[in-house]
Amino acid sequence: MIENWDEFFAPYQQAVDELKVKLKGIRKQFRQESLHTPIEFVTGRVKPKDSILAKARLRNISIDRLETDMQDIAGLRIMCQFVDDIHEVVRLLRNRHDIHIIEERDYITNNKESGYRSYHVVLEYPVQLIAGEKKILVEIQIRTLSMNFWATIEHSLNYKYQGEFPEDINVRLQRAAEAAFQLDEEMSQIRVEIQEAQRLFSHNKGYQEENGKK
Repeated sequence: MIENWDEFFAPYQQAVDELKVKLKGIRKQFRQESLHTPIEFVTGRVKPKDSILAKARLRNISIDRLETDMQDIAGLRIMCQFVDDIHEVVRLLRNRHDIHIIEERDYITNNKESGYRSYHVVLEYPVQLIAGEKKILVEIQIRTLSMNFWATIEHSLNYKYQGEFPEDINVRLQRAAEAAFQLDEEMSQIRVEIQEAQRLFSHNKGYQEENGKK
C-alpha cells in the first residue's frame, strides 16, 4: 500500500520535467542551426492517482508492482509535422546515452484496428534523488499533429462510451483515422515546399523583429 502518494509521484514528475527540458533542447539546437526540427512541440504529465488505480484494477497490477509493471505513469508526447520526423525522433532517442530504451511499439506501420496511429517508446530514465539514483519507466508517444488530433477525439469518446462505441461511431472514427493518414501522406509529398516556405517566413519574421516591425 502506498502511504504517501506525493512522495511516490515526485521522481516521476522530476523525470517528466527533465526530459521535457532535454527534448526542447534538441528542438532549439535544430533551430539554431537553421535546420528543420523533427520536434514541433513536447507535452508531458504524470498519470493521476485515480487513473493509476483504475488501470491497475483493469490490468490486475498489484499496488506494490506499479513501478515495474505500469509503464506510463510518467508520459510524454512529442508532436511532429511529418511522418518521417517521427522516425528521426526515434533515431535521436536511440542514440542518447542518458536513457535506456526497453520497448518500442510501432502503431504507424501496424496501426490499431480502431485506426490509432502513433509510435511508442518505453524507456528507463535515471533520476538523481537525495537517497541516490532511481530508474523511472517513462512512455513517450511520438505522432504527427493529425494523428494527435484523432487520438484526442478518440480518447474523449472513449471516456464517454467506456470503450463500447456504437457501430456508427466506430465507422466514423475509422474513416477519420484514414483521412488523417491521407493528410499526412499529402503533406509528406510537398514537404520540401512546406519547409522552404517556413524558412522564408522565419527569416522574414526575424528581420522584422530586428527592425522593430510587427
